Amino acid sequence: MTRREIIEYCRTYPDALEDYPFKDRNSTIMRHADNRKWFALVFEKDGKLCMNLKCEPMEADFWRMVYHDVAPAWHMNKMHWNTVTLNGDVPETELYSMIQESFELTKTKLLH
Repeated sequence: MTRREIIEYCRTYPDALEDYPFKDRNSTIMRHADNRKWFALVFEKDGKLCMNLKCEPMEADFWRMVYHDVAPAWHMNKMHWNTVTLNGDVPETELYSMIQESFELTKTKLLH
């Protein structure tokens, strides 16, 4: 999977925006249009394509135990965010599930 492919996948979510807020264009932020919150960070580290995704703390620990290519998030809250090294041991279906969860956790909550 390439950087462009994972960004295009993230853009399929409703009102998802691709953003480059930093001087170096290595970091692509995927965010919600309405609340501007990030749901993914796509970047390269040590020559590998990576992605930071938000998750519930217990799930974060679970993913880290199951997959070698999931670790506490680089430069983010390590309790709530994981870094996934793409094209590693995480199957695409699981990666897509993690992206969906991150998107849901960061979207605007509707009040009843």
